[in-house]
Amino acid sequence: MLGTRGSALALAQTRIVADALGTSVETRVIRTTGDVSSRPLQELGDGVFVTAIEDALRSGQIDAAVHSLKDLPTGDRPGLVIAAILPREDPRDVLVTSARGGLATLPRGARVGTSSPRRDAALRLIRPDITTVPIRGNVETRLAKVASCEYDATVLALAGLLRLGVAVGEDEILRPDQMLPAPGQGAIAVQCRANDPVTRDRLATIDDASTRAATDAERELLRLMGGSCELALGALAVRSGDDVVLDACIDGRWARVRGRDPIAAARNAAAELGALDAV
Repeated sequence: MLGTRGSALALAQTRIVADALGTSVETRVIRTTGDVSSRPLQELGDGVFVTAIEDALRSGQIDAAVHSLKDLPTGDRPGLVIAAILPREDPRDVLVTSARGGLATLPRGARVGTSSPRRDAALRLIRPDITTVPIRGNVETRLAKVASCEYDATVLALAGLLRLGVAVGEDEILRPDQMLPAPGQGAIAVQCRANDPVTRDRLATIDDASTRAATDAERELLRLMGGSCELALGALAVRSGDDVVLDACIDGRWARVRGRDPIAAARNAAAELGALDAV
């Protein structure tokens, strides 16, 4: 039994997990605090989209939980492990305007819907003339708010749009040098109970080593920087041969590090960004 949120994207991601497992699995939809509250995400705190699902997992209502990895807090999740991280979809962000033409069609003084400090900071560097306005809702809701001109634009993860079958033009995609993604963006994580070896072994068969190494570096960097959803931190790691190359940005400060060990790479990036001494 797989537990998941009930949004179209969450269900699409759960189908990806089920298909990867190659056997018939049941799905249970669980409503999270982030789904039922309209308050700003910064007020709700970290874990708003995962805590209720984790509680159901600990109590045995489900056997495994499917999450967007970027929603999972970096701190210890008692009794639970991330047993699988699936191959990553494109992690970049997309600027969706009403004209669907990307930055070139974003008018001066535009109102751009985003509740992400990371996206807010990056957008202001690209276009100092814009105003960012908080926005909530699933992908479909945010797209509708732009189409109805309630907002001039919004920023969404390319991975989610691709998984929902939403067409995206190349000129709408923001380059990593314009906007680095959130740590873990584009990756699907599957949790299970730490004391459930059968499920752990089954999920291990769909774990992608390259994606895990890259996202381990990104998430360790996030943890070292404070681990909060309020951080304007962008991070993207990729495997290059035996190494991990990690790019990171916060408050206009950039770092690039390379190394065999993802955790050491994260520590060195944090040091370059002024968070701690280098290893």
